[in-house]
Amino acid sequence: MRCEPTREDGLGPMYKPDAPLRTAVGEGYLLSGVVRSAADCTPIAAARIELWLTGSDGHYDDDHRATLVSAATGAYRFASNYPSPYPGRPPHIHIRVTAPGFQTLITQHYPTPAATAAELDLVLRPAH
Repeated sequence: MRCEPTREDGLGPMYKPDAPLRTAVGEGYLLSGVVRSAADCTPIAAARIELWLTGSDGHYDDDHRATLVSAATGAYRFASNYPSPYPGRPPHIHIRVTAPGFQTLITQHYPTPAATAAELDLVLRPAH
C-alpha cells in the first residue's frame, strides 16, 4: 500500500530554526494527525515537526513557534490559537517535517473558517 505524499508548499520568509519543544502555543485550535511514509503508509516515530503561525495580532513572533516530536505511533497533536490572516494571505500554519531516511517536507495547513480542529497526516517521501 502507498500513501499520497503531502502537498508541498512554500517555507515563507518567517521560518526560524530551533523553536522550543512544546505541543501548544495557545488554545482554541487543535491540529493533529500521523506522520507516515509515502512508500508503505507506515507511521514514522520521532519525526521532528516544526510549526509557526501568526498570533492574534496577525504578526509572527517567538511565542507562536513550536517543535514537536511524533510519538512511536507517528501521532502528533498541536494546540494553538486559530491563525490570524497575514496581509495578503488566508489564515495558515507553516509546517516543516524532518526524519532520518526521508526528504524534508515543507507545507502549510489552511484551516477551514470557524473550525476548532483538523486532522492532517504528514506523508513523507523516502530519501532515496
